[in-house]
Amino acid sequence: MPFDVAAVRAHFPALREGVAHFDGPGGSQVPDVVAKAVADALLSGLANRGSITAAELRVEHIVASARQAAADLLGAQPSGIIFGRSMTQLTYDLSRTLAKQWRPGDEVIVTKLDHDANVRPWVQAAEAHDVRVRWAEFDRATGELPVSAVTSLLTDRTRVVAVTAASNLLGTRPSIARITPHARKAGALVYVDGVHLTPHAWVDVEAMGADFFACSPYKFLGPHMGIVAARPTLLETLRPDKLLPATNAVPERFEYGTLPYEQLAGTTAAIDFLAGLTAGTGPRRTRLAQSMQALEQHESAMLKRMEAGLSGVARLHGSPNRDRTPTALFTMDGIPPAEIYRELAARGVNAPAGTFYALECARWLGLGDAGAVRAGVAPYTDESDVDRLIAAVHEISRG
Repeated sequence: MPFDVAAVRAHFPALREGVAHFDGPGGSQVPDVVAKAVADALLSGLANRGSITAAELRVEHIVASARQAAADLLGAQPSGIIFGRSMTQLTYDLSRTLAKQWRPGDEVIVTKLDHDANVRPWVQAAEAHDVRVRWAEFDRATGELPVSAVTSLLTDRTRVVAVTAASNLLGTRPSIARITPHARKAGALVYVDGVHLTPHAWVDVEAMGADFFACSPYKFLGPHMGIVAARPTLLETLRPDKLLPATNAVPERFEYGTLPYEQLAGTTAAIDFLAGLTAGTGPRRTRLAQSMQALEQHESAMLKRMEAGLSGVARLHGSPNRDRTPTALFTMDGIPPAEIYRELAARGVNAPAGTFYALECARWLGLGDAGAVRAGVAPYTDESDVDRLIAAVHEISRG
């Protein structure tokens, strides 16, 4: 199916400001239909969940629709979809819950490729329970995390493997489907950070073999919140801390307080928007597959154009020839990343600099806490955006 980037861009009012946005990895711009869904929900009669009043039934419909939409996006079951304030909050909650089952001498595996939200919750939970943390290291030259880097650390004491589906710094995509069978054989659960993968690729959590898959709607054109998908049967075995009157049903027992109904409505709208990026047919899951395939092709072309234009004036980190999301991380000799960021912004190009919470990754690459400049492609990125970024970087290089 063809990808019509001009038609996509027409749905993003923020683009009328004239800025070229390469800051999508930190949070994408929002299409008009998502904003409308949020506003419509807020302007409707809403109440706590229930089955009597029209307001209660409206809220029940919003929640059920969002669970089904997220399940369609991720290839999961609606009853295994947990909503929360953010991916970070959900990961902290689940790390504490899982840690109740750990014993001194158990082990967890984290990687140096990951965002800190899939590192620190596990490290801190391990410290609290006298559990050993084992670190999987990636190849500095290529940015790749070999399967063996993780599987070689597995023992019969491994309880959790926390690994990213795509590096938010480099775009590297480890082979989760090749890691999970080894983890399962060792008796370990696999917690996958899918925040940076989900906006750019077709996701199938079951085929991936992930026990938990976390993502953030605000990275894929939706509102600010977090999602974790897990098998309902697995969630039934876990006992999170909760308020006494709160339901013990799955997945609700993992959701604290009142859900943000307007954001759930916006999340459903964002997933529907993704499903409609191309003129596909069939159920939403099928249309998402068609749209995400077309989106990958478009974003891959934009990334290649970007890397070709930046080569020679900037140092690109990671391998451009590997399977990765459309993310370019670069530095320039003699110019601090923060200065490049400011100079780009002055030219109407938003490509921020830093470690972007992938602190271990940046340090392992030798970038330190200053990090580098990150330029991410989004569904609304077109050739003129890319050319504008390239021209700005060349200008900056000439002083």
